[in-house]
Amino acid sequence: MANTWWLSHLLSRGADDDSWAVSSMPVTREQLRTAVTELGERFRKQGIMEGSSVLLRMKPSFTYLYVLLALWSRGAQVVLVDFRLKPAEYEPLVDLVRPQYAVVTTGAGGPVAGFRQESDFSVRRLPDGRPAVDGVRLVQFSSGSTGRPKVIGRSADSVLAEIERHSAVPEIPGRGERVMLLNSVMHNMGLVSGVLHALAAGATLIVPPTLRPAEVVRMMARTETSAVYGTPVHYDLLSRIGSLPELPALRLAVSGGERVPGETHDRFRERFGLPISPVYGVTEFGLIAGDLSGAAVPPQLGPPVPGAEVKVFDGELFVRMERSPYLYGEHTDRFADGWLRTYDRVCQDPATGILSMLGRSDSLVVVGGLKVDLAEVETALLEHPRVTEAVVTHGEVIEAFVGTDEALTPDELVAWCRERLSPVKNPKRFLVTRRLPRNSMGKLVRDRALMHERVMPQSSSPTWGDR
Repeated sequence: MANTWWLSHLLSRGADDDSWAVSSMPVTREQLRTAVTELGERFRKQGIMEGSSVLLRMKPSFTYLYVLLALWSRGAQVVLVDFRLKPAEYEPLVDLVRPQYAVVTTGAGGPVAGFRQESDFSVRRLPDGRPAVDGVRLVQFSSGSTGRPKVIGRSADSVLAEIERHSAVPEIPGRGERVMLLNSVMHNMGLVSGVLHALAAGATLIVPPTLRPAEVVRMMARTETSAVYGTPVHYDLLSRIGSLPELPALRLAVSGGERVPGETHDRFRERFGLPISPVYGVTEFGLIAGDLSGAAVPPQLGPPVPGAEVKVFDGELFVRMERSPYLYGEHTDRFADGWLRTYDRVCQDPATGILSMLGRSDSLVVVGGLKVDLAEVETALLEHPRVTEAVVTHGEVIEAFVGTDEALTPDELVAWCRERLSPVKNPKRFLVTRRLPRNSMGKLVRDRALMHERVMPQSSSPTWGDR
């Protein structure tokens, strides 16, 4: 079938009896290929073909991955919708994309209970659906941490190019190694850096059935995990468990999604005997930079990976792309003349090429005629020994939403900030609560209106302070 050669290229790697993945039970490469073939035939009978557009919204499981690969084997464009999104979050996106088919978990209203071996699903034809955008095989949505998610379309060549960039990174897990994936398989790092890279490289994917830290570590020992992929939140939790089993095979811990706090980096290194290695990318392009040597420390991201052409202009990072990744004519301000504007502020060492994250360019606000970087205010708050999370926003005034595991009053935070920030940078309002809301990718929500909607109802004892 036309335009499915790239998937056949990935699925053909390895012998039939090679271990492809392990969760509650192991799965061989032969079992993977058989499942994809059988589901591909099922989808053929239901009319899914080259150029069909299909929404995929399922609970995380091996069945989810089989379905995704089978849809690609039919030449379909797959629209990934995170199962954890609420109807008010995903329905407007579905209305915008208008897929022809929907593949959804049976009983999709229930909670997500870890990663499953199998998951039942149904297929239905949707009214008024439109065919795939020419050449686009994967449709994703940005995290939406600062507002409405962006609709991103990627071709097969784009996905394969990202896999090639991974393979060129020194110390990347390879054939015969066992890679534990803590990231969601619904998003780019989990899907491409984890699932597809392991498939291409001949590594075995380890997906814990539960993310309880103690059980994750026991599974690392039992499966002789050599590398683990996760987010800063995962590493923070892992570094806090009471006792560790022997982990002689573990050589690499990779983190993406957001900057690793220095405290988390140091504590994990002390407990596990190895650093957290950063990788950096954006959904629109995939992997851009990384350092798996262990030399990078926050806020360093490492050098651009082979195959990623970048430039730093006026303190912002741009990456070269052949075409705009945005569908339906939106976000034209982010792509011009072959360059994608990431809105990430970085500095690049002229001698080594290493990129370091400084924050977001769109975190800059004007207060009293002066520019204030909200990321700088967050950094000051996070230095407080009892602050675990912080989001700083700006509307009429600067507001700070602060998460803490211990009793902490706005007055204490006012005093803390006054000691470390100039008056114009000090938040005028504080909300102190135990846990701040995160989006489906595990990132802190940064939209001010959403914070006001979500924090107040979800907080058992929030405390406001106006200054």
